[in-house]
Amino acid sequence: MVTQRHAVLFVDGRYTLQADAQAKPLGFEVCHQATCPFDQWLADVLEPRQRLGFDPWLHTVGWLEKTRKTCEDLGAELVGVTDNPIDALWTGRPLAPLGAVLPHPVDYAGEPSSAKRARIADLLAKEGDGAAVITAPDAIAWLLNLRGGDVPHTPLPLGFAVIEATGRVDLFMDGRKLTPAAWAHLDNAVTLNPPEELGARLDALGEQGLRVRLDAGVANAWVLERLHRAGVAIRRDSDVCALPKACKNATELEGTRACHRRDALAMCRFLHWVAVEAPRGRLTELDVIAEIERQRSRCPLSRGVSFDTIAGFGPNGAVVHYRASPATNRVVAPDGLLLVDSGGQYLDGTTDITRTVAVGRPSDAMRRHFTLVLKGHIAVATARFPEGTTGSQLDPLARQFLWRQGLDFDHGTGHGVGSYLSVHEGPQRVSKAPNTVALRPGMILSNEPGYYADGAYGIRIENLIVVRPSCHLPPEARPSLEFETLSFAPIDRALIDTAILTPPEIAWLDAYHAAVWEKVSPQLDPAETALRDWLLAATAPLD
Repeated sequence: MVTQRHAVLFVDGRYTLQADAQAKPLGFEVCHQATCPFDQWLADVLEPRQRLGFDPWLHTVGWLEKTRKTCEDLGAELVGVTDNPIDALWTGRPLAPLGAVLPHPVDYAGEPSSAKRARIADLLAKEGDGAAVITAPDAIAWLLNLRGGDVPHTPLPLGFAVIEATGRVDLFMDGRKLTPAAWAHLDNAVTLNPPEELGARLDALGEQGLRVRLDAGVANAWVLERLHRAGVAIRRDSDVCALPKACKNATELEGTRACHRRDALAMCRFLHWVAVEAPRGRLTELDVIAEIERQRSRCPLSRGVSFDTIAGFGPNGAVVHYRASPATNRVVAPDGLLLVDSGGQYLDGTTDITRTVAVGRPSDAMRRHFTLVLKGHIAVATARFPEGTTGSQLDPLARQFLWRQGLDFDHGTGHGVGSYLSVHEGPQRVSKAPNTVALRPGMILSNEPGYYADGAYGIRIENLIVVRPSCHLPPEARPSLEFETLSFAPIDRALIDTAILTPPEIAWLDAYHAAVWEKVSPQLDPAETALRDWLLAATAPLD
């Protein structure tokens, strides 16, 4: 938010330390959204008859309506601007991306696009909607079995789509991006249009008299305003593709299990390298990033990383979404904690895993905090819950042991993960924020509780998990769900205080480490004897 007298950046708990370090020196005031939300700040600053400008392409429908009411209550006016002033100031701005668009083979997608379109069309028809406007790039990629290169580390082609209850799709995307294979992949029910014709297509929905489904939490304000001007009857609901996309089919699940096995080998090679090199005191965070990305690049079907690797040593590890740079690059040397959050994109799945390892001798406080986080991780991994349970209901399982010590972490416990798509996807999540979406079989989530000691160290333990039906229940039991763990890499034994763990927690960890050995050791090259010895020790049962 920029006014004549203010420049304010609003962040959540993931970015407070980073914002203090990067934005405050530039003259920005930093506000935590939990204690100083945008609308509250606006009520204190905005004066009657003032006009607040915003770019309709960059704000969601939900933000628009909430902010508009705040402005009206203050006697001010919210005004959409045609030309964003930042665009006028931004010299040397890159051109719009033109990443190549390719078909995603059904061998990995598990379902042809025609079948997906028929499913979505049937859903629209049953709910009385004539069409849906799809603005989320990952939803379009899933629906049409396309993958692109417009977004770093995420195989998305940028565009918009309108799907009617007949199954017909209008795709608005720069045709220069489509490879010959992608052109051949699109059948007669999909029409490619220039992006600048989206407005006219939204106008036509009004002329057709169709009721249109729109996700107010995802769609931008420009789309809503255009539909309103066209007289379209709008029904607000989640993105019509979001839930079907989140519930992975059998082919996608087998693909994600396969890519996680390959990813586990890369992680173990990397962790062994850290164990050998870090105590020598010559590694830096940038060295760590280069090595984990090198190991992943060796994996079959690799298509790069799934996000910018986070490698934070010591106090940098306490910055939740820290990104190492030459200016912040720390040497990894005894004694401290190294937090590495990384993931890979593969044709058959997407991975995301975090490990925190001790370099040198950890303090008692480090071991205690690590073990409290581990207990929360195990509580989520072993949860069994009735159908209809949401992620927000499970979130306290991860925090309970930290809470008992008056501690917590300021990010969600888990986010949804796509299938060779976005490493962050909805509608499912595990967090404090209320969520009405029930967890369903086939949904992939992260399990990543943490603890962050400002100025000292960060701890996070993350695996991906998938929802599945529970089995071996008594006859009187209600239908229940549980999680299957997908990620496999050792959890640092040097950081575990076994006195804090219960026997069932120790049994879970021993079983998990046995599974790591079972999945990774057969993949080792015969010459990797040092790695094999390290892995055997790293996955041995706790004493």
